[in-house]
Amino acid sequence: MKIFAAALTAAALLATPALAAPCRDAKGKFIKCPEKAAPAATRCKAANGKFAKCGTPGAKPIK
Repeated sequence: MKIFAAALTAAALLATPALAAPCRDAKGKFIKCPEKAAPAATRCKAANGKFAKCGTPGAKPIK
């Protein structure tokens, strides 16, 4: 039982640094992680030229 507890503790300690700071520069120094860009929202217009939900009939996506 003591061996199992020691193995579990060792595994937890080895896995922690990998999750702590994944962002490093080319020299191995820790840097601030870049923000992830949000995906661009698709907008749609109805046949009358007004904005509408993209799921409605007759709505076409605009660029």
